[in-house]
Amino acid sequence: MHTHDELAPADEHPTSPVRPRMTRTRLGIFAATCVVYAAIVVGVVTTSWPVRFDWQVMLFRPYKQWPEIHTFLDYFIVLGQRGPTAVAVAAWLGWCTYKYKTLRPLLVLGTSLLLLNVTVGAAKLGMGRLGPHYATAVGSNEMFAGGDIFPSGHTANAVVTWGVLAYLATTPRARRIASVAAAMLALGVGMTTVYLGTHWMSDVTLGWTAGLLVLLVLPWFEPLMARAEVWLLALGRRLSERRAPAAAPAAPHAPVPLGAPRGPADDELPVREPVGASSRPGGTALRVPDGRPHLPPRPHTARSERTPVTPTGSRRPPHADRAPRTSPLGPNAGRGRPTGN
Repeated sequence: MHTHDELAPADEHPTSPVRPRMTRTRLGIFAATCVVYAAIVVGVVTTSWPVRFDWQVMLFRPYKQWPEIHTFLDYFIVLGQRGPTAVAVAAWLGWCTYKYKTLRPLLVLGTSLLLLNVTVGAAKLGMGRLGPHYATAVGSNEMFAGGDIFPSGHTANAVVTWGVLAYLATTPRARRIASVAAAMLALGVGMTTVYLGTHWMSDVTLGWTAGLLVLLVLPWFEPLMARAEVWLLALGRRLSERRAPAAAPAAPHAPVPLGAPRGPADDELPVREPVGASSRPGGTALRVPDGRPHLPPRPHTARSERTPVTPTGSRRPPHADRAPRTSPLGPNAGRGRPTGN
């Protein structure tokens, strides 16, 4: 699936469409990221230097230092909200799915968002940290107080949603460009939450780490996504075959009307020999595909143009007691009965 082939130069060919595997390098990065994740959590729980730095930034109140960019950042933060970003990226990957006839882009996005919601959501609810606007005491870590901001969901979502585009890229140049763009968006979204005062700095740091962990573990889910793609494609074929209408039975062959052009199928019908030379002027009879002779149509004449035909003989029906007439009627015939003398 060539998600970003249009970004590749003419002499750079897409890499093999083989699904990524958990290489030794990726596994090392994953282990180092897990260590950073644990160090941030321990530092906040023990109220050590991460908490002290959080309070220094919070008391600095960045939103009061640069109020002229506040309106712009209110709109920019949307790039980290899960709903709008998921819809935008899903629309692009849906077009790639249609173009390249593969479900892998949407399956990768769905799997990454599912992992993000499970891991980050569980950490938020488990540690229950309150945000800067709801802090109860200066210098407190505000942990296990019923909050839900640690780690930052906006930051982690920006890392995962835009990082999926880099994960799916199939050329080295496209992968580099997408990776830099995703990193800049994630960095900007995270720092925006700190500027607006909705997150501690340690929340943002842990959000970057949590999002990166989701992207790093995706190769472990590639076999499962491959099986899901095969199953979904087979299910779609079965549903389309079930909705397809059954083929209609072939209609019986009807006689070709007089004067209609004859097709190849008509030449295969048996034709009988002409029946009499008097059937048609010129000595041959007109034949139709079923072999029956048919006279050509004659011109229609009006009644006034037809030749009158007078029947011969008497029009009266014969009778046993009536003698036939042997002489023609005289001029006085029909005027009355003859009288006897």
